[in-house]
Amino acid sequence: MNFETYPFEKLNRLLENVIPNGDYSPLSLTIGEPQFETPQFILDALNAHAPLLNKYPKTAGESVLREGMLTYLKDRFGLVLENAQIIPTFGTREVLFNFPQFLLHDVEEPLMVFPNPFYQIYEGAAKASRANVIYLNLNESNGFQPEVDESVLAEANLVILNSPNNPTSSVMGLEEMKRWVKLALKHEFVLLNDECYADLYLDEPVPSMLNASIEAGNENFKNILVINSISKRSSAPGLRSGFIAGDAEILKAYMVYRTYVGCASSLPLQEAAAVAWADQKHVDGFREKYRKNFEIAKEILGIEAPEATFYIWLKVEDEIAFTVRLYEAYNLKVIPGSFLGREGEGKGYVRLALVYEADKTREALQRVASLREKLGIRN
Repeated sequence: MNFETYPFEKLNRLLENVIPNGDYSPLSLTIGEPQFETPQFILDALNAHAPLLNKYPKTAGESVLREGMLTYLKDRFGLVLENAQIIPTFGTREVLFNFPQFLLHDVEEPLMVFPNPFYQIYEGAAKASRANVIYLNLNESNGFQPEVDESVLAEANLVILNSPNNPTSSVMGLEEMKRWVKLALKHEFVLLNDECYADLYLDEPVPSMLNASIEAGNENFKNILVINSISKRSSAPGLRSGFIAGDAEILKAYMVYRTYVGCASSLPLQEAAAVAWADQKHVDGFREKYRKNFEIAKEILGIEAPEATFYIWLKVEDEIAFTVRLYEAYNLKVIPGSFLGREGEGKGYVRLALVYEADKTREALQRVASLREKLGIRN
C-alpha cells in the first residue's frame, strides 16, 4: 500500500536543513498533545491497579470501563445507551483505520467521503480499504462547513465527519447534524462523526451526533456512529482510551472483527480510564486553560476564539514560506495547512495547537505575531 507521508514527517523534511535562531528556546505548536499534567486521581487509579498487569484484558472492555463511558455519555450529553451500543477502543486512531476496512470489506467498489483538510488517518483507512474518496472541501467560502452534494452521497458507503473539526476548528450546529442524520438514512450510508474535541468547548457545550440522531427521530442510531477519546479532555493521551458508539447492529459485527485485531487496553489502563471518563469536574479546569490561551491569542493575534478545539487555523500568505521563516527566525514549529489537505485545500493557512500553559502560549504567539508583522500580514 502506498501511504502518503505523515504531516509531521513532511515538516521534518521541510525544516531539516534550516538552522533555527539559537536566541530563542525551541517551541512547537504542531501536535495536538496537551502539555498539562494528567490529574492525580487518574494516576492514583493507574498505580493502584498496576498488579493487574498479570491478566489478559477482554477485547470487549471490562465492565468498569464501560460503566465509566456510559456515565460520561449520560452526564455530558444526556444520552442513555445500552452496552450493545458502545465498544471501548484503544484510543480512536485504530478505530478510524480499521473500522472502514471492516465495513467496506465486502463492497466491490467502496466510496468514502470525508472533510478536506483532514486528520490523515482517514486517508490511510481509505487506501487500506481500496476505497475511492470524495472530499468535502472546507474553506473560507463555505465557512469551513461540509457542503452536501446528494448525488455523491447517494453512492457513498461511509461518510466521516469531524465536528469539532481538526484542523479548522469549525463546529456543526445541531440542526446541521440532524440534516446529516437524515441524509444517512435517506441514502443508506454509514455516518461516523469524530468527536474527539467535543469536550473542549469554550462557552456552550457542543452536541454529539447521537443527540442529533435522537432529535431527528432516529432513536436507535441506525447508520449513525460516533467516536471519542480521553486524550484531549483529560490530558491523558497515554491511556489510549476511546470508544465507538451508536448503531448496535453494526457494532455487534464489528465486535466480532475486533477479537481478531488484538487492540484491547491493559487492565490498569482501563481502570484509570474508567475514573477519568466518569468524572467531569477535572475537564472544567482544562477548558479554563484553553479559554485563557484563546484570550491570549485574541490579544496578540487579534483573532476570535473558536467554539471548540484548541487549534488556531491561521491565515497567512504562503504557508510553506511562513513555516520555514518562523522556524529559522524564531525557533518555533507549526504545521503548514497544505500538509493537512489535498487538491489545494489548506493552502495559505498554518495550524497552531495551543496545548501549553499560558506563559509558553504567550511566548509562542508573540513569535508568530512578530513574523506576521515583518511580513505585513493582517487578519
